[in-house]
Amino acid sequence: MKILVPIRAGQTSDATLEHIVRLRQQFGSTPLTLLHVVNLKQMDYRMIPDFQIDMIRRYASDAGQALLDKGAALLRDAGLAVSTRLESGYPRDIISQIANTEHFDLLIIGRHRRGGLRDALFGSVSNHVLHEVDCPVLLF
Repeated sequence: MKILVPIRAGQTSDATLEHIVRLRQQFGSTPLTLLHVVNLKQMDYRMIPDFQIDMIRRYASDAGQALLDKGAALLRDAGLAVSTRLESGYPRDIISQIANTEHFDLLIIGRHRRGGLRDALFGSVSNHVLHEVDCPVLLF
């Protein structure tokens, strides 16, 4: 069995990891893959000079790896088997693609509680993933 856990900086992912730690006996020795996707969409439509794009991407990748390392340490301290993975692109697409093409058995993802109208108009990563992946999804 393989479990994919996409994370990002913020309270939602922190709470998701805390839930996983509380439920750690349910996972046993099942390996968890923590995934962080550097969101290239956030760099679109901004007036960032071309010469600074690479620097910003490097900074975002370093910050993403630090986030993964912190999350992995928390889960390992709880006795869980964890690997980390850093990707870049549009999170909603990359998460779905990885879950489907690499045949994960479960996806665990947190969701923001911003409000139904905003999510209905603009969508959310968790909502998109919920409808696009082939495996079961556990929402926190």
